[in-house]
Amino acid sequence: MNSVPKPKLFVLIGPTAVGKTKMSIELAKEFQGEIISGDSMQVYRGMDIGTAKITSSEMEGIPHHLIDIHEPDYPYSAAEFQEQSRRLIGEISSRGHLPMIVGGTGLYIESVCYSYQFSESGADEAFRDEQFAYAQKYGAEALHQKLGTVDPESATRLHPNDLRRVVRALEIFHVTGTPMSDQLAAQKKESPYDLCLIGLTMDRQMLYNRIEERVDSMMNGGLIQEVSSLMEKGYAPGLVSMQGLGYKEIVSYLQGECSLEEAVVLLKRDTRRFAKRQLSWFRHMQDIQWVDVGETGEFEDNYEKIRAIIAGKFHMNLE
Repeated sequence: MNSVPKPKLFVLIGPTAVGKTKMSIELAKEFQGEIISGDSMQVYRGMDIGTAKITSSEMEGIPHHLIDIHEPDYPYSAAEFQEQSRRLIGEISSRGHLPMIVGGTGLYIESVCYSYQFSESGADEAFRDEQFAYAQKYGAEALHQKLGTVDPESATRLHPNDLRRVVRALEIFHVTGTPMSDQLAAQKKESPYDLCLIGLTMDRQMLYNRIEERVDSMMNGGLIQEVSSLMEKGYAPGLVSMQGLGYKEIVSYLQGECSLEEAVVLLKRDTRRFAKRQLSWFRHMQDIQWVDVGETGEFEDNYEKIRAIIAGKFHMNLE
């Protein structure tokens, strides 16, 4: 009996500022791709500069999905991303196009690539509220340290400002007695897709230089005005979206908690740390073919290398 072939799925991951956007556009042109954003922050409308969101002109006509689909006060989740992505992959495939997930939010992307089951069982809302109150009183770092004592692997993977997921990891341990990282590791790691997974990397110092340049560009591009506008619209600093990189630091400046210079230094430091966490997460994923895009520094060379990997994986002829 012939089995039904798995749908093709191309995934391009890597740390922030490594160059995923430009590469993904060129690859989408080559392989008739449609791009699903694998970024937990780009779902929010009005949060463009701080998330380095792709502009309509940068898209060059390539369809993009899961960008600007919610207001900043919406509690977006990995489970919702998984459900929407799976639906989109089916729709894109039915059009004869190649589904492409591009981004850097490890849990979101991994949940789609493999057969993760998100369970809402074992919820304890009172405990959850206590943790949020604890973070409000003692700070996100203090709550993150609590997670580090019971689930160090999840603590390594999750940013302290990612309060919702830090609280969820604490809640899972509280209710089940088993760390979230152990539960994820025990899940079936078989992909429902014919998966081609490529990771972009480069020398750490080179990446950090690019991060600092990006932050400077964001500041020059109006990040302060963007954050100020969001606050004027009533989006509270405690929202998960407003705790994101680029927003939390500028909120602190606008509230008089630090100088602008201190805010920028913090933002650069936090973004470097975020990139390290992304790489730590990706190291635990299987099937990734890594491409060092900093080795030659030549975009065309790296593009041709990735193009050949995709064509070989999906048995496509290249002219």
